[in-house]
Amino acid sequence: MPALRSAREQGKRAFCLNNLKQLTMGWILYADDYDGKLVNSDVSYAGNPSVDTWWVHWPDDGLDSTISNWHKAILKGQLWPYCKHIKVYRCPNAPKKYGLTYAIADEMNGWCGWDEYTPELKITNRNQIRRASSRMVFLDESPPSTGTWGVLYSVEAWFDAPPKLHSRGTTFSFADGHGEYWKWLDKRTAETTWDDHHPEQPGNVDLHKVQKAVWGKLGYEPSPVPEEI
Repeated sequence: MPALRSAREQGKRAFCLNNLKQLTMGWILYADDYDGKLVNSDVSYAGNPSVDTWWVHWPDDGLDSTISNWHKAILKGQLWPYCKHIKVYRCPNAPKKYGLTYAIADEMNGWCGWDEYTPELKITNRNQIRRASSRMVFLDESPPSTGTWGVLYSVEAWFDAPPKLHSRGTTFSFADGHGEYWKWLDKRTAETTWDDHHPEQPGNVDLHKVQKAVWGKLGYEPSPVPEEI
């Protein structure tokens, strides 16, 4: 049974990585059509400005929306013409009630308002990206949220909870179009929730890795890795 569960998870993980690759290819094609400008990585919802440039829309009923309304909202997004496969927007491991389970990381034309340093790190054009193979774009997030996925820059702490839909880890895509699965190594990562109020996690190697993938560098001197993680 454990072997069977492992095989099923590997299959779902491969399916999810393929979804991320397709979304990222759409993200790249959109930028190519607009002189390198990145799509707005936030999500359309009632509190957002009226300029309709979001990569996807948010259903009117929010998380309680029907699958049909999730699909209608996704079709309104700017990436739909570049990725017209509704199943691509949802991880097979996610609860069936969600029609969307992917998000774009803050730095790729997102909010970037976590501290005084992150606005200057915001990327609005593909020409600004250096080392595209190491800069995160999409990630598998559930439940979905109405904004970009964020992690702090100048503090050794998470902001949004680290996703863990895939065997205590999650899947990511990068600006060159490839995808990766990262299994969390530090037990604190898997234990972090939305309600933890961003406590510092000194020496968390998972946190360091994600912060570098999002911001390109760390905004602090990292603490030594604990002997037991």
